[in-house]
Order: sequence, then structure tokens, then C-alpha cells
Amino acid sequence: MAGRIEEYAIVGDMQSVAMICTDGSVDWLCLPRFDSEASFAALLGTQDHGRWRIAPAGVTGTSGATRRYAGDTLILETEWETPGGTARVTDFMPPRDDDDAPVLIRIVAGVSGTVEMEAELRVRFGYGAVTPWLRKTDGGIRATAGPDAIWVDTPATLTGKDMTHTATFSVSAGDQVPFVLTYMPSHKGAPPSLDPFHALAKTRKFWDDWVSRCTYHGSYREPVIRSLITLKALTYAPTGGIVAAATTSLPEDIGGVRNWDYRYCWLRDATITLEALLRTGYLAEARAWQQWLGRAIAGDPQDIQIMYGVAGERRLAEWEADWLPGYEGSLPVRIGNAAAGQFQLDVYGEVIDALELSYRAGLHDDEHTWSLQCSLLRFLEQHWTEPDEGLWEVRGPRRHFVHSKVMAWVAFDRAAKYADAQGEKELASGWRDTRDAIQREVCEQGWNAERGAFTQYYGATELDAAVLLISDVGFLPADDPRVVSTVKVLKANLMQGGFLRRYELPPGGTSAVDGLAGSEGAFLACSFWMANALELSGRHDEAVEVFERLLALRNDVGLLSEEFDPRYGRLVGNMPQAFSHVPLVQTALNLSGHATQHRRGGPMDERRSVPG
Repeated sequence: MAGRIEEYAIVGDMQSVAMICTDGSVDWLCLPRFDSEASFAALLGTQDHGRWRIAPAGVTGTSGATRRYAGDTLILETEWETPGGTARVTDFMPPRDDDDAPVLIRIVAGVSGTVEMEAELRVRFGYGAVTPWLRKTDGGIRATAGPDAIWVDTPATLTGKDMTHTATFSVSAGDQVPFVLTYMPSHKGAPPSLDPFHALAKTRKFWDDWVSRCTYHGSYREPVIRSLITLKALTYAPTGGIVAAATTSLPEDIGGVRNWDYRYCWLRDATITLEALLRTGYLAEARAWQQWLGRAIAGDPQDIQIMYGVAGERRLAEWEADWLPGYEGSLPVRIGNAAAGQFQLDVYGEVIDALELSYRAGLHDDEHTWSLQCSLLRFLEQHWTEPDEGLWEVRGPRRHFVHSKVMAWVAFDRAAKYADAQGEKELASGWRDTRDAIQREVCEQGWNAERGAFTQYYGATELDAAVLLISDVGFLPADDPRVVSTVKVLKANLMQGGFLRRYELPPGGTSAVDGLAGSEGAFLACSFWMANALELSGRHDEAVEVFERLLALRNDVGLLSEEFDPRYGRLVGNMPQAFSHVPLVQTALNLSGHATQHRRGGPMDERRSVPG
């Protein structure tokens, strides 16, 4: 059985991520990309679906284990205290160039006394469905099936039985026993030899150098740095695309059906991600993300998707891995994401907002970008009055979601500013007219006087935390009585255990809005939005209280999943979640007043020059 979601840490190479439990088991690893088929899938099944555990002999759980990242790096160190002594397992993936093979290195070191260690390796390709051929090599073993091959090199003696390889060895103070796992296409030969200790030194230097570029030195530096490292880890380096999470089908409702594949890049994250990178000094990453965005959405505006693959792929067909029993019985296990084909108005606002923020930061200013904006806005002028599936990708009927309309307003607001700066006064005037029409409609049809709040969709009584963004994007000022009342109503009705749910769900049966059965935890991004809304309205102490309550949810190595379920006191949903860590950064910066020139929706005369 897999560990609790909060028991997982990650190591990664900016193209893939390994999920490692506190008990020393690698339970999830997709190679060579984030969205490749998993070679270890015990996270969503059992040990028979693939895992790689290294721990003291005879220890079956997490007893005696403590862990940390080595400083501000993505190098994981797990120490085991045993009656005979202390041993440390150091896990990392060296950052790689496009042509390099993906490598996961695990180094077992004796710290004190003598500790007998066990390693158990079960490679199962195809999300645990394919048992490979296993052959001994000069330095270890090779596992091969179809297009995939994994090579494991180690001085420890690996013994095979029942399609599993194990090794038992002892380490005393000063001893080091490395294991080097390399993925190769099966038609190629052995991978190039790699010195694991040299690779460790290079990896440490990479992260030290990267973190040194951060411009934020405020009171929340530790969680901000860890969140930025996590965001970097979720970045697909060859293209600049950033995946929403490293996993698929970790449940929002344990035992339920709300299980989705998040190993793709969402346009909804565009502006807040760009803002977080720009405000912390990561201009190269911001430029790479902005360029990925431009490539991904190229083409006919009506064909824009809400998400894409890491290289901009559009076909993300959803299917079910029915041989996997799911995390703690949560079925189905979904691969791919059918929401890619949904119509969501808000993505147009996110894209235009990101392009306008890029312009103010000096990341671009060219004819292609201008042409792209104009074509997007021509499409949006014709379609903003239509219902959509909304930010939350509901699988119920389309509705006139308030957040979607607000983000359509953002598109025309930002475009009008950009057009003014370009001297296109006629275009700017027309776009402002459309912007104002949207605002009037939202204030008339999205406001529910009886509830004293902006609601989820036109004519609804249901609430939705997404309307907290109304003041953040500049649709209405934070001190507008309707905004103040909405914040109050959301706190009173969506807050559960001190954290905010996305929207109201019926106590039983299927939701008429999202078309799904079951419940879910508190969506962490929504609570960060609440903290921001409180800060914008001048309620700083309340904002800090909410923010620090959220920080306390991070696991022992500073990671957050998508949601927190107050019923069980557990993190739930995919892990680690960019849509939790990015608003964490954003909120910390807002509470500190850091780099406000790069906040979304600022005036066009705040444009900054960015070095090449």
C-alpha cells in the first residue's frame, strides 16, 4: 500500500520526477518525460506494479526515518536511526540536456555504527502492466520490454527472484554504496558510464547557482524558495512548459471518482506563473514559459485548448488503466485528460493578461504577438456571451460562470491598455466598450443581492471561491461594498476547518454543477486567494493568519498537494501541485510588498527592460 500523500517528496531533472516515500520507496517514476508511462506505479497500486525501495533490513515502514532536502536543492536526504547505527540515503536526478539519458541516483552512506541495508527493485513498465525481461550486466542488471529499457549499476550484488531483484549489504561510518538507474530506449546500447559522486557535486552546484538568482529575501524566504524549486522541478526544460503536477489520479476525495491526470500544462496558470517568476528574478524561466505559451496557442483562436502537453501537444486522449486498483481504492485511474477539449472563456483572459505582463516586463514586443492578440480578441468578441465549462472544468452542463466573464473582461481591459501604448486608439476604444459591457453584465447578472455575493454563475445561489479574483485582476476595487460582502459570505459558507473549498457541493449524490459524485477537500489555491483578497482590502493581520495556516499544511520537506481534506487531516489530490505553490509565492510577495511592478494589471508605463 502506498504511503499517505504527504509522505512523498520529489527529486527531478526538469524533464521528469520521482516520487519517494518516507519509507525509502520510489513509488512513481515516469521516463523519459513527466507524461511518459510509469516504470514504477506502486503509488496507484501495490508493490507488484513497480517500486524501488532502499531501507534498513527488517524495517517495513517509516520507523526511525527523518528526511530533508540538502539546503536549497532538490537533493533528498533520508536518515535512518537503527539500534546498530545511522545510515543515510541520498536521492537525486542530475539535470540533463536534451540528448542526455534520464538518471536517478541513490547513494547509501554509513553515518555511524553499522547498518544492514536492503534494496528491492521491481521494474514494471506501462503503468505497472508490463513485466520486463531482466538480465545481468557487468555492473548490475538491465530490464527491457518493448521500447523501454532501464539499466541499474551498483557495486552491491543484486539477486533476482520472482521478477524482483534484491540486495543486502552493510554500511559503516564513511562507507558509500551508489545505485545508478538510467533509462534508455531499448534499441540502444548501454548508457554512458556516470560517476555518481561527481554527478552529486554538479547537481548541488546547479541548485546553489539557481537559487542564488532569487531576488526575494523577505520573511517568507524559506517557503518561497522551496516553492520556486518545486516549480522549476515541474518545468520541462526543453520547451519551458510547466506541468500542473507530477502525478495522475491521486484523489481529491479518497475512495472517490475525482481523480485526474495533471501531468500537462494549463493555460489558467499562465499569468500567475509568469508573475511569480518575474517578481522573484527568474527572467529566463519567465521568457521560456512565455515562449512555450506562444507556440502552444499558435493557429486558429477557436482551436485554443485549456491545456497542452509539455511540448505543446494537443491530443491528450483520456483512458483508464483498469489494472491499477487506485490510490487507497480511488477509481478510476485516468491517463490523459478529456478536459483538454472543453470550451473555457477564462483562458483567453489568462493568455492576454500574460502577454500584457510580458510586454511590461520587456519580454517581447513584436508583430507576431500583436497579430496573435488581435485574432484572439476578434474571436472573443464573438463568443464571450456564450456559456462555458469554467475554470473548474466541470463535467456538467455549460453555464455562464462569473469567473469566466471576469476573465473575458480582463482580456479586453489588458488589450485596450496595450493598444493605447501602440497608438491604436480606435482599437483601444472598441475594446474598452466591450470591457465595460462585460462589467455591466457581470454586476447585473452575477451579483445575488439575497446572498450578498457574486455567485458561481448567472442567476445562481451557489458560491464559488474563484470570484475572490475579482479584485486581484482589477475588475472591482477591493473596497467595493460588493467585494467586501462577497469575501465575508465566502468565509462564512465555504470555509471548512480553516480552509476554503472551491464551491458548494451537495451532501450526497451527484453535483448538478460539476456532474460528479462525492466530495473533495479544501482547494489550497482558493485559501491563498482569500489571503490575497484580505490583504488587498487592508486586513493584513487576517491575511497573514490565513497564509501561515496554509504554510503549516506543507509536509516535512515543504511540499503541497492540490487540496487538504479537513475530515481526515490529510493532503489530497495530485502532488506536488504547481497551482498551490505558485499562489503561495504570489501571496508571500504580496504580504511583503515585493516587486509590485510585476503584478498583473499594472499601468503600461511600468514596462521594465529585461536583460537578454
